[in-house]
Amino acid sequence: MIRPSRTTMRASGRRRSGRMAVGGARTRVPRRAAVIDARGGFVSPGFIDVHVHGGGGADFMDGTPAAVRTACAVHARHGTTTIFPTTTTGAPHEIHAMIEACRTVRDDAVPTGGARIAGIHLYGPFFAPDKVGCHSADGRRDPTPAEFARYFATGLIRIATCAAELPGALAFFRTARRQGCFITCGHSNASWTEMAAAFRAGMRHVDHFWCAMSSVPSIRARLGTPMQGSMEQYVLMQEAMSTEVIADGQHLAPELLQFAWRMLGARRLLLVTDASRAVDMPPGRYRFGPVETGTDFDHDGKVGRAPQGGLASASVGMDHMVRTMLAATKAPLWEVVRMASLTPAERTGIAHDTGSLTVGTRADIVVLGRRLAVTHVLVGGVLQPR
Repeated sequence: MIRPSRTTMRASGRRRSGRMAVGGARTRVPRRAAVIDARGGFVSPGFIDVHVHGGGGADFMDGTPAAVRTACAVHARHGTTTIFPTTTTGAPHEIHAMIEACRTVRDDAVPTGGARIAGIHLYGPFFAPDKVGCHSADGRRDPTPAEFARYFATGLIRIATCAAELPGALAFFRTARRQGCFITCGHSNASWTEMAAAFRAGMRHVDHFWCAMSSVPSIRARLGTPMQGSMEQYVLMQEAMSTEVIADGQHLAPELLQFAWRMLGARRLLLVTDASRAVDMPPGRYRFGPVETGTDFDHDGKVGRAPQGGLASASVGMDHMVRTMLAATKAPLWEVVRMASLTPAERTGIAHDTGSLTVGTRADIVVLGRRLAVTHVLVGGVLQPR
């Protein structure tokens, strides 16, 4: 049971179900209830990260249960209670190893094991050749049914990304739609026409707005004149579309974060970390993607940077994204929290289970101090190690 007061949240372990119950000021608190003093702070739904690669020195693409557990524990400390481990480019056997490692951790999860895995985000390897970003170009390829059908057959893919202009993209999107996936376009130089075709095939989201995506100038360079609309214009014009921002203060300036919020609103805009293995690690050189075959990047203490100078994923958790988004936009706090919780839950089809402090949902809770630092995290009603 959850009983909030001015400064105190009282939680008791209906631990078997780990579900939410809410009482009023006169609700009797069970004797054995655990008491958490919020000290005048905030009680929030647990954060949901739909685009995240690793943390604590581990990348999900390392393909081992140990790496998956490490990353899930790190992100729980930053308020993420539900996570969608995200693939990079890589060989098929590396992607399958990652999927199976996530399955093992999901099925063997312990109550204090960190963020709960709700599914896999199949992100790489189906990127446009000119939009690979910090991912390994050697692991990029066009989608083929022979390959992607095997990923979907695992039953773990819940989010599916492909560059819309690639040969085979529409077949990929249609298959993902039949699987009930949240379908996205990312690392793409797609035109408006190609986006419209992808939309008809089931695509409803664009990964990390303004990062590794097409623009009017990039489409002109690719397709000539007359100038055509790009992914940016398509997302802004099509109300059924959503997108996401990396609000780490390094990828996007405050005015772009504010623009995204004002144009799209909290129901169409998600916060993601796109975090690498450098989260909670000291500055230094790290590997993005599989530890054996990924690409090197330098973590400067704030963000990852590729050797050529480009950005190479974020290196902070979701709590940082919430604080940065709030400062940049001056949006109501509840709207910023929604972008990190209920909106991703709605888009991925799990809002019945998590994403809000609603009776019957999972007791996935983050307690934040007055300055929005994480003080306590509960996953399914179980307090996580800090």
